[in-house]
Amino acid sequence: MSMKFIDLFAGCGGMTLGFQNAGFEAVAAFDNWDPAIKVYRANFTHNIHKLDLGNWQESLTTLNAYQFDMIIGGPPCQDFSHAGKRDENLGRADLTVSFAQIVAHTKPKWFVMENVDRTVKSQRYKRAGEILRDAGYSLTQRILDANQCGVPQKRKRLFLVGELGLSISMDSRALASYLDNNLTTKPMSVRDYLGDSLDVAHYYRHPRNYSRRAVFSVDEPSPTVRGVNRPIPGTYKTHPKDTAPISEEVRPLTTLERSYLQTFPKGFHFTGSKTDLEQMIGNAVPVKQAEYIARCISTYIAEKGDNLNPIEQKSVQLLLFRESK
Repeated sequence: MSMKFIDLFAGCGGMTLGFQNAGFEAVAAFDNWDPAIKVYRANFTHNIHKLDLGNWQESLTTLNAYQFDMIIGGPPCQDFSHAGKRDENLGRADLTVSFAQIVAHTKPKWFVMENVDRTVKSQRYKRAGEILRDAGYSLTQRILDANQCGVPQKRKRLFLVGELGLSISMDSRALASYLDNNLTTKPMSVRDYLGDSLDVAHYYRHPRNYSRRAVFSVDEPSPTVRGVNRPIPGTYKTHPKDTAPISEEVRPLTTLERSYLQTFPKGFHFTGSKTDLEQMIGNAVPVKQAEYIARCISTYIAEKGDNLNPIEQKSVQLLLFRESK
């Protein structure tokens, strides 16, 4: 028996795929953006529903039609993001609270929530934590760099993992040790992951501002994949830290190549406009990072001899953590 999960704010499915790769069973997904839903449906056989999860009370009827042991998801992060306006009062930050309310009212054994690292400073995140603790969850919070989780990209993200039924006065230090101790210490470069398949040694990634470099080598981790991908402007002046001058041999990566940096497999089917695809790829949880989290939870459960459903006393044996290949 495998642990069954639903994915909230699923996007195009990076988090779903990572948990599936680790042996968990997806039973349904939910999102409210048609382009991402279309891509998700092209890659998974279970249902994805178009649902406004901000109306969390109304969402419960649809969610409760499924049986699940875990909720995973990444509420939209634009209001918290370094690249955004950093104003949590714009509305989307409320979806972090909605995620917490859904978990608190459906009571799965586990949940995993992902967001940008600076979310921890927000009042909405603190409110979500209060809701989850009051519902009986012990919380394990970690900011993890995807580059230490099998991803050829520097990308720090917050993960909040909750387990129902432990003493709510303490965090699950045992789970934290799994999340910490399996991280890699050697940086994974783009070449380490993709070999020479990109057929470039240096590539252009448009900077947020021109005080930052824009040319990177495939022999280092990529910078964070964002939701925009622009051509090289004719006015661009070489930055002192660029790994090569602008030339015909330097180009921006394609949309699909950027999905590979997010560790989507080459067989993953993307369809839609370039603008929409760039956004959903940039917003996605890297597949291998989600898989890393899932394998750590799986090993933790297996080694502590946990029960999947404490009411029915159904035991579960999950895949032990192993290095992703």
